[in-house]
Amino acid sequence: MSLSITDQLGTTTKTDLKITDSFFEGLLNNKTITGNYVKINDYQYHFLYNNISYNIEVVKLNVEEKTLVLKINNQRYTLTIKDKYDELLKNLGLDNLTAKKVSDIKAPMPGMVLNILVKEGDEVKKGDTLLILEAMKMENSLKATADGVIKKIVAVKGTAVEKNQILIQF
Repeated sequence: MSLSITDQLGTTTKTDLKITDSFFEGLLNNKTITGNYVKINDYQYHFLYNNISYNIEVVKLNVEEKTLVLKINNQRYTLTIKDKYDELLKNLGLDNLTAKKVSDIKAPMPGMVLNILVKEGDEVKKGDTLLILEAMKMENSLKATADGVIKKIVAVKGTAVEKNQILIQF
């Protein structure tokens, strides 16, 4: 299994490991390694490498975004995993083709714009709340579906909007 793993500090580790039922061997940053491991359950493992014990727990796995959060000996690590195909796409300049390109945020239902939390020119990250829409006496937070820069805010605070009406443009 050949992978390139990048942690939250930007450090990249290249691996080429062969894993069997209880044994692993191969290269880690071009250094030969061997060791043993035991699968405790679907999310917990115990590794023994160079006479050092490592308790590893898979906290979160996002296959779509190829991210992994591990807890190794109670220290948390966020990793990005790339295989040989991801590396090939990057080398060919085709690695951003699957990124979602959002040009605008539309009202998912009729409602009233209660609050607009961004302004034109703001840089937003995926998951940032952009505005609050009241519909059927409930407040709904509309969030950014991808990273981007706000080009234009069409919605006006305190006004009613219809379903699919453009509220914010990227």
